[in-house]
Amino acid sequence: MAGWLADDARARAGEVFGGFERTFIMPALNVVHLIGNAVRDPELRVTPRGTPICQLGLAINRSFKDESGQTKEEVTFVDIEAFGKQADTLAKYVKKGRPLYVSGRLRLDQWEDKASGQKRSRMKVVLENFQFLGGRSEGGDAAEPAPKAAGGGSGGFNPDADVPFARMEVICQ
Repeated sequence: MAGWLADDARARAGEVFGGFERTFIMPALNVVHLIGNAVRDPELRVTPRGTPICQLGLAINRSFKDESGQTKEEVTFVDIEAFGKQADTLAKYVKKGRPLYVSGRLRLDQWEDKASGQKRSRMKVVLENFQFLGGRSEGGDAAEPAPKAAGGGSGGFNPDADVPFARMEVICQ
């Protein structure tokens, strides 16, 4: 059995095994999931071929306790880039402060600075999916208030009365 394992290990490294070369390529994974708040209003531009591109910044907050037990805050700023219909939707509805869930992939942009001649790079997330979080009125004034429920009254759903565990307090923070 040990000899077979050694042969298999050599085969995985690309050596000839049983008369043919057997190579395995390690699969790659490039997926990012983020929840944060828009840092500024999105910027929308259109390529010469008519493809909308939306760029926005996302702030991701992290709370933690240091060695002395004091709560500390850490903020990470991430650039997001969206294309097509998603770019139009983000530009239309996102305002500074709006909470978002973003799913996408990392991309490294590299260029040479024309003024200094230095090579520059920036990591960004290319958006593949997103979800608005929070209520319609969170973050910015572009969101309109939610429409009233039809049929008058209070809307028909009372969480205190209809859900028996609605008054539970959050234990973990």
